[in-house]
Amino acid sequence: MTNDVTLEHAHDIDAVWETLIDIYAQVRADQLHLPHYSVERYAERLARHGKEPGWETVIARVDGVPVGYGYCNTLTPVEDRWWKRTDPAPAPEVLARTTVAIKEMMVLDIFRRRGIARAFHDSLLAGREEVQATLMVSPANQDGRVQALYTKWGYEVIGRSQSAPDAPALTVMIRPVHLSASSVDA
Repeated sequence: MTNDVTLEHAHDIDAVWETLIDIYAQVRADQLHLPHYSVERYAERLARHGKEPGWETVIARVDGVPVGYGYCNTLTPVEDRWWKRTDPAPAPEVLARTTVAIKEMMVLDIFRRRGIARAFHDSLLAGREEVQATLMVSPANQDGRVQALYTKWGYEVIGRSQSAPDAPALTVMIRPVHLSASSVDA
């Protein structure tokens, strides 16, 4: 393996459906027995997200094999369910800004800690016209290392959210879409 990473952008959910489902099932293999993490529930979320405005994914491939992805979409100002579930409610100026929400980011375990997630994250945001980016993360994910990583990428905590009774409580984070190269660690 040459570790040649390529990034593939897509806007058509049907064209990448199987790839996203396959990577999800591999990354979440030890959690698939839990209702919230089942492939069926993920597929429902993915189908809903894929129909939302501004949906886009970036799939990372190593030597042509899909190893991770991130996807996002544009939030509806003020009224989006993303904001309605955030506690405490975001400040009015946050709600008024155009926002891209990164809904999923995952990398197969054996390819982690190589900068792949950062590469597809930055590629997702590079062409966006929104002013701010938001994402949610489990504070327990990798013993807090994932949330700490997002902080290094320029994200700040603004609240918590829980999408369903059987879903984990997540930390809601936000940052400007475009940051200067010197404002965030690599």
